[in-house]
Amino acid sequence: MNALSVPPIKLRPMAKSAPRAAAYRCTDCGLTSAKWVGRCPECQAWGTVAEVGAGLPARAVRVGVVTTDAVPIGHVDLTAASFRATGIDEFDRVLGGGIVDGSVLLLAGEPGVGKSTLLLEVAARCARPDLPALVVTGEESAAQVRMRAARVGALNPHLFLAAENDVGAVLAHIDAVRPGFIVLDSVQTFSCAEVDGSAGSVTQVRAVATALIRVAKDRGIPTVLVGHVTKDGSIAGPRVLEHLVDVVLQFEGERNTALRVIRAVKNRYGPADEIGCFEITETGLVGLADPSGLFLSRSGPPAPGSCITVTLEGRRPLIAEVQALVAATPAPTPRRATSGLDSSRVAMVLAVLERRAQLKVSDKEVYASTVGGVRLAEPATDLALALAIASSITDRPLPDRMIVLGEVGLAGEIRRVSGVSRRLAEAARQGYTRALVPPGSGAAPAGMRVTEVADIREALVALARSPRVVNLPTGLADVVHLPVQA
Repeated sequence: MNALSVPPIKLRPMAKSAPRAAAYRCTDCGLTSAKWVGRCPECQAWGTVAEVGAGLPARAVRVGVVTTDAVPIGHVDLTAASFRATGIDEFDRVLGGGIVDGSVLLLAGEPGVGKSTLLLEVAARCARPDLPALVVTGEESAAQVRMRAARVGALNPHLFLAAENDVGAVLAHIDAVRPGFIVLDSVQTFSCAEVDGSAGSVTQVRAVATALIRVAKDRGIPTVLVGHVTKDGSIAGPRVLEHLVDVVLQFEGERNTALRVIRAVKNRYGPADEIGCFEITETGLVGLADPSGLFLSRSGPPAPGSCITVTLEGRRPLIAEVQALVAATPAPTPRRATSGLDSSRVAMVLAVLERRAQLKVSDKEVYASTVGGVRLAEPATDLALALAIASSITDRPLPDRMIVLGEVGLAGEIRRVSGVSRRLAEAARQGYTRALVPPGSGAAPAGMRVTEVADIREALVALARSPRVVNLPTGLADVVHLPVQA
């Protein structure tokens, strides 16, 4: 072998390293990613992707210490989950009967809707000598809250007030006051010194909520957390916050109306679809045990484009009014505007009216709304919306003291809805004597004449029998078999 020659070197292939575990996770939907992004590509939420670190090898789980013995479910003590009335009937209705010791509530709503005012009144009603109430505000000063308490009559000597922004200071106040009811206004304004990030960030909101929930569960203190909402109406912060709490309440209301509605979105102790109605006044919020009159605009003869229906909010039937206005327009794209109604369902009803009832609406502007700020999202109001639109087109009012119920299908059929007996009973109590309902809706209350309609064509017959104000369009005359006047 030549001295300058070098023997060939055999290179060994390098061992493949194990793939690095995902280091980032979305706190809303749980999507994992190897790199950080500002917006989650799955749920489209901003600022929810946080670092969780590389995955650790799985270890064997050791047997832990049992904190409570397992007992037969029939032997579980129910006193720990008993309701305690707050003294505000509408608030107790939404909660299912009152607050439960150790429960954590999340109340969210737009700024200025009345969240702080309501909870200040609730805290004043719950404060007792043996169990005082504690309100901790992170948005206002103590003097500002004191002025509001004097205005709404919530000056209870057993109601304690503190202005803090650190959750550690809040825990110190809880140790000093030993309250039986806590209000934290609001959770996005507090921060935890042991966690990085500014107040309101995802990590801070989760840390603050976790610390307060732990105290509430350990000591059995009912706690209410006030939450902010985003511009689309959803609760700000991580989605896990709604999973941690026991009850999620949404406080709704229009600024130009006095009606305020508390809607239960989640409730581990009662119905999750109940509502409570309030009227905002200069002296605070007043509960409305019978709010049906707020959702009607008239007490005289019916007007064209108006239809009365009964909606079910939880177990409560409410009389509501649907109004529609159909107007001609020279614009190539007619406008569709809705208020208090689902725009997609309005578009579907318009398509059914044009295709199944030959009512020409594609070249007209349509405005549909509810009265009093109530939102009607259930399909049971479809038929009332359809007759309101047809009434506006024909300029014919519906018969007086009539309510309309029914879901409209794409084939023009009228489908049955739930709770017809309760709806009709409420309408009869309010003085309504006629009803237009789907087939098979059951017996009618005493003194009420019920007409069953199978499709949209039969429903329009009731409208065609009303006094004529202007001539009927040709399409509607063909449907109801009435001659068109010259």
